[in-house]
Amino acid sequence: MNRTSTVEEAFPRGLLRPELFIGVLSSVSAQAVRFNLNDAGSPSGAHYLGGRYGKGEVGEFVLIEGQINLLLGRVVEIHLPESERRSVDAFHSKVIDLDAVGTIQLLGSVAMDSLRVTAGVESYPRLGDRVYAAPHNFVADLPSLMEPEGSPGSTVLLKLGSIDVALESAVSIRPEKLFGRHCAILGTTGGGKSWTTARIIEECLKFKAKIILLDATGEYRGFRGAFVRHLHLGTPVNKATDSEARSLPPTSFVESDFIALFEPAGKVQGPKLRAAMRSLRLAKLVPAVATNGIIKKIDQSKVPVVTAEQQAGVGARLDDPCQEFDVGNLIAQIEQECVYPDGFGAARGSKDTTKWGGDSGEVSYCLSLMSRISAVLTSPSFGCVFNSTAPALTDAIDNFVTDNGRLLRICLSGVAYEFKAREIVANVIGRHLLNKARGGAFATSPVVVIVDEAHNFLGRQIGGEDAVARLDAFELIAKEGRKFGLNICLTTQRPRDITEGVLSQMGTLVVHRLTNDRDREVVERACGEIDRSASSFLPNLKPGEAAIIGADFPIPLTIQIFPPDAEPKSDGPNYQKCWKADPATP
Repeated sequence: MNRTSTVEEAFPRGLLRPELFIGVLSSVSAQAVRFNLNDAGSPSGAHYLGGRYGKGEVGEFVLIEGQINLLLGRVVEIHLPESERRSVDAFHSKVIDLDAVGTIQLLGSVAMDSLRVTAGVESYPRLGDRVYAAPHNFVADLPSLMEPEGSPGSTVLLKLGSIDVALESAVSIRPEKLFGRHCAILGTTGGGKSWTTARIIEECLKFKAKIILLDATGEYRGFRGAFVRHLHLGTPVNKATDSEARSLPPTSFVESDFIALFEPAGKVQGPKLRAAMRSLRLAKLVPAVATNGIIKKIDQSKVPVVTAEQQAGVGARLDDPCQEFDVGNLIAQIEQECVYPDGFGAARGSKDTTKWGGDSGEVSYCLSLMSRISAVLTSPSFGCVFNSTAPALTDAIDNFVTDNGRLLRICLSGVAYEFKAREIVANVIGRHLLNKARGGAFATSPVVVIVDEAHNFLGRQIGGEDAVARLDAFELIAKEGRKFGLNICLTTQRPRDITEGVLSQMGTLVVHRLTNDRDREVVERACGEIDRSASSFLPNLKPGEAAIIGADFPIPLTIQIFPPDAEPKSDGPNYQKCWKADPATP
């Protein structure tokens, strides 16, 4: 029912139909009610206006005709008294006067005049109140009926699925309700998580959306269209036909990224690495003090360096972790940092504070660090960073914000996990987006960044106790990006690996089948609107079926997601085809 229609226009036959009568209440408690099931002995449900109704099946939405308003509930249990359980056998298609009892979980209240749905029970029903199956089109309209009174009408709606196979029960959701408080798509392998993500993207492409997709596996390479652009880092095994190679320049990295990359250990390596990066920043800002890009310090005068640091504008930029430097000179500069802080004067034993001393012998403590730096700089895993001539990915992101593109897919499947390369690269991209958001780039054009396989990127920290670097870009987006027009949508099959602080920031959860107890517990803690009665349905959801839960969905809604046109390439190997024996082989 849209905002402009009336109850009579939306339900000309009435909301509580005699054809959908189920039974009457026999017990009332604070959390649930029980009812006598009218058609318990019927072998199947009934059909009404082209849709099938179970009329008392577990999982069915029902309406209770209360004394003041209607109550919305869901059937969670059907059982027979112990004395009646022998009345049912396999040889009778129908048992007359079967004394069955059903349990209904109370979800919310329905105003009789406007049908607006609110969470909680405004007025409890009485014994003998009648129970009806909820019409399919009413359940499909729950997202709009749960909006606050006075909310404006919506022209941008994402048609995601249906509450039944009947087409008349299609469910459409406003993007504000789906992405406005961030979103997470959860589910075990094979539950339909990738299909849901693809369906959401397809619906967004119908409007002037701005979607940035970090594709960890390359399974979303099937998207096509004038508003879709594919980019890739590294060398993916499977890439889109029109995908463009991009690089992530070292200038996108900050000091913490390099610490995460090179993992300095002990009490010497960390300070020497930071000192070397500071010296190389100065060499970049004031090239005159450097020799071949390196600031010589062994037995050299400090005066040129001190003078350069005192130049206008140099001091502030020198300690800026975002200030670029030539990372290729890092090993040589670390050697120059391994000196005594002061030299000797003309008389042996007197200190000369205007110059550095000789080699302090600390290079031996930094050999493992220098070896790791050399390995990282030459590793194929970081070829897109240190050994690529392709255009910068950051420039493509900046252009996407202002052009007419709607989907920017960045394929990370070509970046290996060696040296934590994929996690660090994704974190750099996330921080670039957050910095642009803080600068107001998304104020008039909000952006949704979809992070596939998010458990690989969130809640990570690299390094030992002496130099710990947290990869927290996406966590910061979840905590503060919304007010800057940057929202995040996480997809993961391991909710328990997402930090609880991040998951609690997700205002909307699209939950597919979850069989792990810890995963379900994480979902329950992250979203207070769901209780154990609602989460008990999660292990039994069909492939492609999902429960939508969240702050804007105080009543959990289970829908069957429509198949996307661009199906994700997430199928496993075909053993029947690959392992089929050759007829000529004995």
